[in-house]
Amino acid sequence: MGIKSFLAKPVAALISKKLTKDANNAVRDQKTWMLRLVKQAQNTTYGRMHNFAAIKQYTQFKEAVPIRDYEALRPYIENIIAGEKDVLWPGKPLYFAKTSGTTSGTKYIPISKNSISNHFGTARNALFHHAHYHKKHHFFDGKMIFLSGSPVLEQKGSIPTGRLSGIVNHHIPSWLTGNKLPSYHTNCIEDWETKLDAIVEETLHADMRLISGIPPWMQMYFNRLVARTNKPVGDIFPELSVIVHGGVAFEPYKRQLLSSIGRPIDTVETYPASEGFLAFSYAPYTEGLLLNTNAGIFFEFVPANQIFEENPPRVNLTEVELGVNYALIINSNAGLWGYNIGDTIQFVSKAPYLIVVTGRIKHFISAFGEHVIGKEVEEALLGAANASAASITEFTVAQ
Repeated sequence: MGIKSFLAKPVAALISKKLTKDANNAVRDQKTWMLRLVKQAQNTTYGRMHNFAAIKQYTQFKEAVPIRDYEALRPYIENIIAGEKDVLWPGKPLYFAKTSGTTSGTKYIPISKNSISNHFGTARNALFHHAHYHKKHHFFDGKMIFLSGSPVLEQKGSIPTGRLSGIVNHHIPSWLTGNKLPSYHTNCIEDWETKLDAIVEETLHADMRLISGIPPWMQMYFNRLVARTNKPVGDIFPELSVIVHGGVAFEPYKRQLLSSIGRPIDTVETYPASEGFLAFSYAPYTEGLLLNTNAGIFFEFVPANQIFEENPPRVNLTEVELGVNYALIINSNAGLWGYNIGDTIQFVSKAPYLIVVTGRIKHFISAFGEHVIGKEVEEALLGAANASAASITEFTVAQ
């Protein structure tokens, strides 16, 4: 056992213990966060407009805070860009996470000094919990590759702005920097094909033990490695023991990814978004991700088939039902209030609160009123692929 894995072992045990406590106290923690968030933001422009000082109960919160999409939030963001402070959250955002929207164009999602720990801290917690649960810590002693966007940031107003994965690169702790690949120089390459070749060159002979990224990016990386060496990834990196994935559904890519590796491997699923780190793998071999209920976000849920109503019904964690398709609404310590992130989820457990991501609100097929959601499309695709022993690298659905 190396020095880093030796030191990581007790830390992982403490983190895992805390996560178990959080999982058992999710309802209490969510009430605490609702009250804490409105108290901290009561003197902001938004807080004064919506009378945060008077909010003591969830019923009052629902009456005061409307559900909004990015277009409704945009005027506040523009005021922040113009230089105003204390608009949605005290002070100014630490960053803007830049995302591309299908209807709103480029979105600038605020990340505050308070919320940055949600993004990095939750990723750390998921990894340490996995290490403790499986009693596997040795990957801390080797190299870890994080396939991410460029860490080069631009300015929007006075706010540093970039892709979330690039922003997180600026908050890698010192104990991890020696393990992390690719190098900063390589990570700054904008052209993906050029960047991928450089990543292969840097990592081909490294003691790689963990690989993290969205499944399509990992598959492209694996394809380059296999083409370069004529070996499966698991032989190129004999100590590789875990892959961390998120961003898109894993199942459609799972067969080909594992085939490229050439042997079984542990996986950690995460549910990160520019708006917050929302959930992560908790209990292996159990369906669903643990909702991140004690990390600066107060969650609400709207039945997905009613989200476009003028005043749709919304519930907190105490009222959710298993198997119902909900639109996910968040309120966060980055200053997002009643924010509809556009994703749909279902609860598969309430002890603890485990969710599966079922798709996007606007991503469904309904040529004849059948309203087939993304999760059902992926399940059908996966069933067809398994029946024909096919592998999936990418797919598009149209009607």
